[in-house]
Amino acid sequence: MRVASEEHLQVGIDRKLHSNLLSSGMFSKEYDFKKLSDWSNCRACLILAIFIALPMLMRPGDHSSGRHEDLVIVGGQIIDGTRNPAYRADILISEGKIAFIGSIDTNSMPGMVIHADDKIITPGFIDSHAHGDPLTEDFENFLAMGVTTVLLGQDGSSPVNAVNYDHPKLYFDRLERARKLINLAFLSGHGTIRSRLGYTSPAPLNAHELNQLKEHTAISLESGCFGLSTGLEYLPGALAGEDELTELAQVVGNFDGIMMSHLRSEDDSLMEASLNELIRLNRYCRAHVSHIKVVFGKSAARGEEILSLLYQNNTEGTLAISADVYPYMASYTGIGIVFPPWAKTRTSFEMARLNRREELEKYLYNKIMARNGPGATLFASRPFTGKTLEEVSNESGKSFVEILMNLGPQGASGAYFVMNEALQEVFITDPRIAIASDGGPSLRHPRSYGTFAKIINKYVQKEKKLSLEQAIHKMTGLPAQIIGLEGRGTIKVGNYADLLIFDPAQVEDHATFSDPYLISTGFEYIFINGNLVRQKEKDLCLDCGSLLKKTH
Repeated sequence: MRVASEEHLQVGIDRKLHSNLLSSGMFSKEYDFKKLSDWSNCRACLILAIFIALPMLMRPGDHSSGRHEDLVIVGGQIIDGTRNPAYRADILISEGKIAFIGSIDTNSMPGMVIHADDKIITPGFIDSHAHGDPLTEDFENFLAMGVTTVLLGQDGSSPVNAVNYDHPKLYFDRLERARKLINLAFLSGHGTIRSRLGYTSPAPLNAHELNQLKEHTAISLESGCFGLSTGLEYLPGALAGEDELTELAQVVGNFDGIMMSHLRSEDDSLMEASLNELIRLNRYCRAHVSHIKVVFGKSAARGEEILSLLYQNNTEGTLAISADVYPYMASYTGIGIVFPPWAKTRTSFEMARLNRREELEKYLYNKIMARNGPGATLFASRPFTGKTLEEVSNESGKSFVEILMNLGPQGASGAYFVMNEALQEVFITDPRIAIASDGGPSLRHPRSYGTFAKIINKYVQKEKKLSLEQAIHKMTGLPAQIIGLEGRGTIKVGNYADLLIFDPAQVEDHATFSDPYLISTGFEYIFINGNLVRQKEKDLCLDCGSLLKKTH
């Protein structure tokens, strides 16, 4: 083996290596470890020692998980997730982690060797905003687009706090025993906790109720959640005033967690007010804008204004406020998004239909027209799946307002073409904003199956609006930093071996709005926790992911 540089040499002469040398028969048990360490200062002897020890390390290990096999990746260009330029090096993976980065001569080494052949080696992508319950859904769509870790429990809704689990620990215990295709991390859900406690009326919480909400939040964070998500445009999250959120932000801050927020409004006219609310909460904990977008915004200049506001209090080298974005110009949510606050629940809608019908119909008409008209709403649920509101109206002979009145606020979900591409691309290309899908296994939107591949295919390869190093950082090192994931997101010795090997020219996203469930292709090798889990679009390990918990 050739050692490229002393600073990269991490497979050193330590006690484990000493043990391996002894077991090799080359040294006696009486050989003194300190003497061995002193002797290692001789470069030739150091190389010899490593050469002897590596076959022991490269042998399929008898590790605790029973899955790891030590292996070497040679011949690749490493993009390490830090925005540093690509560099050529080989990687040794041992016991699920990156054990060595440098130059490796594999001629005399047994064990598994993968020839990257000048392909790109990157960290596995980290999706900082994803949906779904891994106890009931298959997450292969994420794996196929290079995602090795997802953060779930978004927009105020989290399975960790579901009413059928008496304690978050019970959910986590069940998940520990379940099959995990990829790594899973979680947020606690503000809306789910509120619903669980029965706090779903417009009345402000009293002191006892607020203490209950804070207690449940603290229990979730103690149990391993990385923070708290809020969905302030949805019920019951929208019922929370800033005083309530401030109390919860202090709880989150006490656990060094993050508050990820679906803002109170993403409408252009209300963006400043919504962002300023989150900025004020950032005094107490790290704060994050989920799927940043400006509905009805019209220009790149407007995007720059939003960025200026978002980062006005940032000091150099810090992320006071963070954000993520997906590379599509249509959002996705329930049809309730177009209904007024006083008609979003079934009960309030029925009351409004009886007592304020004319006012409600006028509101719906104006709202849809402001959101680019009925042709910009694409249904994603039965009975109108794949049709726009305009098409349904024309086929039925009813006005689009009548269609909405018949459906009600819980009657459908859909995609909404309400974003301006020039504006959104300000966020997509900004180095401080992470890429996230806001997708899920069954969520009918191409972002669920194409987000990360699209960044490489469109913004790196075709349009060259991002360098590959920039794009990889926004999908790896940056989200790891935002979430607070330790040992993931960058390629360095000691980190978990969540890795991708691919040719960027071969990466493609195939999902469309008309056919949103087409998986991405082009990621030739995918490793999770040191295990080769996918090779050339074939899954090799269906249970190599881990449940990731925040430690305190």
